[in-house]
Amino acid sequence: MEAVALKERENQIHVKGEAPFNIVCNKDSLAGAVSQRACVFCGSRVVLYPIADALHLVHGPIGCAVYTWDIRGALSSGPELHRLSFSTDLQEIDVIFGGEKKLRRALMELIARHQPKAAFVYSTCIVGIIGDDLEAVCKSVTAETGVTVIPVQSEGFKGNKRAGYQAACDAMFRLIGTGETEGISKYSLNILGDFNLAGEIWMIREYYEKMGIEVVANITGDGRVGDIRRAHGAALNVVQCSGSTMQLANMMEDKYGAPSLRVSYFGIEDMSEALYDIARFFQEKYPDDPESDRIMERTKALVQEKVGELVPKLEKYRKALAGKKAAIYVGGSFKAFSLVKAFRLVDMDVVMVGSQTGTEEDYRELEAITDPGTVIVDDANPLELNSFLKEKGVDIFVGGVKERPIAYKLGIGFCDHNHERKEALAGFEGMLNFAKEVYSSVMSPVWRFVPRNQA
Repeated sequence: MEAVALKERENQIHVKGEAPFNIVCNKDSLAGAVSQRACVFCGSRVVLYPIADALHLVHGPIGCAVYTWDIRGALSSGPELHRLSFSTDLQEIDVIFGGEKKLRRALMELIARHQPKAAFVYSTCIVGIIGDDLEAVCKSVTAETGVTVIPVQSEGFKGNKRAGYQAACDAMFRLIGTGETEGISKYSLNILGDFNLAGEIWMIREYYEKMGIEVVANITGDGRVGDIRRAHGAALNVVQCSGSTMQLANMMEDKYGAPSLRVSYFGIEDMSEALYDIARFFQEKYPDDPESDRIMERTKALVQEKVGELVPKLEKYRKALAGKKAAIYVGGSFKAFSLVKAFRLVDMDVVMVGSQTGTEEDYRELEAITDPGTVIVDDANPLELNSFLKEKGVDIFVGGVKERPIAYKLGIGFCDHNHERKEALAGFEGMLNFAKEVYSSVMSPVWRFVPRNQA
């Protein structure tokens, strides 16, 4: 394929309709490919960072803390301790003599100063190399201060971003089950995998409350240590970003028997189906309880109200955007499913879709819902993305902070659907915001003065 920069990556790219589906994924990035992926440490920080009343200490060189400072921009309705990026700032002398004493001093000082509800200590590459015993230091500080200090085994070289998700889930699982569950409703759930980048989790919680369902814990957007401790008391785990927190849901099911549902909050279709799936779950769980039927009735009323308000407002954007071409490259592939459907809602064609951490099952589902000729790519690099965008004549590229320069250099509109966005794109209101942003980007008059696809 002409667009492939490195021959060894050909089996990670599939064009629907050109050959039977066969894609290789979930493997280490190819050396020299300048992957868009992040490291294990970054993956763990992405998941744990939004826990707002916890202390987050990076044990490693200062550059690791700088790289992941404010990595999610996650909003909090209360404490903002998570917005401070603490580091032990390991130097050459620490590499030689070890950094355990420095780590202990840092923890004691920070705990005394900030009185966190818990503390997470992130291991970086250099710590894995010199062999500091994080477990021992954390255990000692916990005993002395009474504050739970949890090591996050996230040495960057151990794998890719997906391994960081597992490290974060392992760390959180040490909190779950340590809190009291009295008073939790049998109609209750935990929200997993939403990081409240622009207040989305507050909108989603409001939907659930209108349905008559209690939210026990946000994991992890606007998260609280106390809520996570008692999360095992919820009747259901609802998983939005399945790549990052599905492992935690599986661990909770194995130990506490709490089932999980994988959902998406992006687009009208998936948002509506998420609410209906949850209402159906409680109807099936409590078939003889009239409250489960009332939850379904409230769900129907909520969806009808929101969709009735939204669809007429989308018409203006649908007419203007019909036939335009979109490309998608996101961190987790499950989000890509919803984006494909969202673009269809405004009559746009998705011509390329990919992710950093998708599985074969994810890509198989993507192939099923995309049109012939669509490029499906795993762990792409900038040269490949550049080639696909030019080849397909894309009008807007949806991605994250690392993809933005690629779009602008090609004279293509861009929509940030990842860490840095400030506009809520989830929920029913988010679909309208998404349509507005796509419309503003694609139809902007600035593109008259920028040569398209010349980079």
